Amino acid sequence: MPNSMQTDANSRELIAFRVGRQEFCINVMMVREIRGWTAATALPRAPRYVRGVINLRGAVLPIVDLAVRLGLPATDPTERNVIIVVQIAHQQIGLLVDAVSDILTASDSNIQTSPDVSSDLVKTFVKGLLPVDGRMISLIGLDNVLPASELEAA
Repeated sequence: MPNSMQTDANSRELIAFRVGRQEFCINVMMVREIRGWTAATALPRAPRYVRGVINLRGAVLPIVDLAVRLGLPATDPTERNVIIVVQIAHQQIGLLVDAVSDILTASDSNIQTSPDVSSDLVKTFVKGLLPVDGRMISLIGLDNVLPASELEAA
């Protein structure tokens, strides 16, 4: 398996994706579906990183521009962008990303800790770094993508 790490009892599958020029990954168990970009209906007074909402089979799905949430320039979505629908606690949200690139298998021993020079924003999301084929992929935790109050409101 070309982009896989050696598996062991502590291995997990991760889905890798691009946001801007950077690569990130999340636990595949959080992913409910991957769908093409759908224009979102803006919400008044929503945080800058919330693009709006879409109708997903009768349910209202908030769409988060992951680039903005991670402190990167906003995404200008096209038909090439995708929405990764994830389950966080009892809420489904859509993450706007540039492209899904890979499914990786990594063990806990392959994941390196983030350096102490990271900003607080990075430390909030980046749970570790995964070296794959000469590049570093940031493993992000989705717990803080929407603050608890916004998760309940969404």
